[in-house]
Amino acid sequence: MTSVALAARQVFYEQRSFWRNPPAAVFTFVFPILFLFLFNLVFGARRVTLATGHEVPGSVFYVPAIAAFSLITACFTNVAMGIAIARDRGILKRMRGTPLPGWAYLTGRIGSATAIALLLVAIVAAVGKLVYDTPLPTNTLPGLVTTLVVGAASFAALGVAVTAAIRDADAAPAVVNAVILPLVFISDVLIPLEDPPRWIVAVGYVFPVRHLSEAMQTVFDPLQAGAGLEWGHLGVVAAWGLAGAAAALRFFAWEPRR
Repeated sequence: MTSVALAARQVFYEQRSFWRNPPAAVFTFVFPILFLFLFNLVFGARRVTLATGHEVPGSVFYVPAIAAFSLITACFTNVAMGIAIARDRGILKRMRGTPLPGWAYLTGRIGSATAIALLLVAIVAAVGKLVYDTPLPTNTLPGLVTTLVVGAASFAALGVAVTAAIRDADAAPAVVNAVILPLVFISDVLIPLEDPPRWIVAVGYVFPVRHLSEAMQTVFDPLQAGAGLEWGHLGVVAAWGLAGAAAALRFFAWEPRR
């Protein structure tokens, strides 16, 4: 069996493992939908200005925002925590001793997380259409596909890289959430900031979360006439992904730290 076939089979095994853990699967899919309902309940009546400059109802803002949040959760948070926990339990060390190539094992984890992220985005878009009558991104489908591919690959690479800063399984939730949650709140993902301080905006644009959020806003903007491709934002996200991949190649560890 070729290495590519081994990687594809590992994606299948990771998916089976995920769906055989019903509490984790339910939490992964219910959490973003619950956020979509809650934030629309509280802020849905507001008019929000998207990154494109168009003013839309709050529900139109929260569909791409929660879609971006879902992708980040699946590809960054879940990948980082899953790998850190597997390493602490000695699973990575045992996998390293098998004929399965290390890159194929990691590809399986990343590929499974990407599949979950795509399904989450599709569910969020469908719920937004059915419940809030938000338009589906049909005209901007090329931008949606490109944004999902670049975002998933980049945040998965960053998730693998951040495991180098996690000492053990107990520290995984604290480290991962300390990295991502502040960026989510200053990047117009969960709460659209009205007239924020300039330094917050500047800090937000340094990191990839805001760029992914604004690229998704363009894709779901009903007034967007083009293909929805935000090359500037996607370039920043891709640059962070390449940096994460380089850091992962340099600092990734297969054995538990004692």
